[in-house]
Amino acid sequence: MGEWTDQDEARDVDGRIAPPTTPDRDTIAEDRKALDDDHTADREPTAEEEAAADAHGPVDPEVAEAYKAANERGAEIEGEGRI
Repeated sequence: MGEWTDQDEARDVDGRIAPPTTPDRDTIAEDRKALDDDHTADREPTAEEEAAADAHGPVDPEVAEAYKAANERGAEIEGEGRI
């Protein structure tokens, strides 16, 4: 079952034991189709959305550095946590 889901054993969730789960055929089929999807934005931002983003000014350099560090860490992930 491990090739279908990473939840093939009972696990602790918020202090209770959650049972193993197995996705149905439709879920597996949709997941496999999604592997080839483009995963891009569905549209360009609206003028209001752009104005709201611009209203906040430049990004704090500490935040930008933390974002960059998190992306670099995420790029190196192996195994189940990999996206």
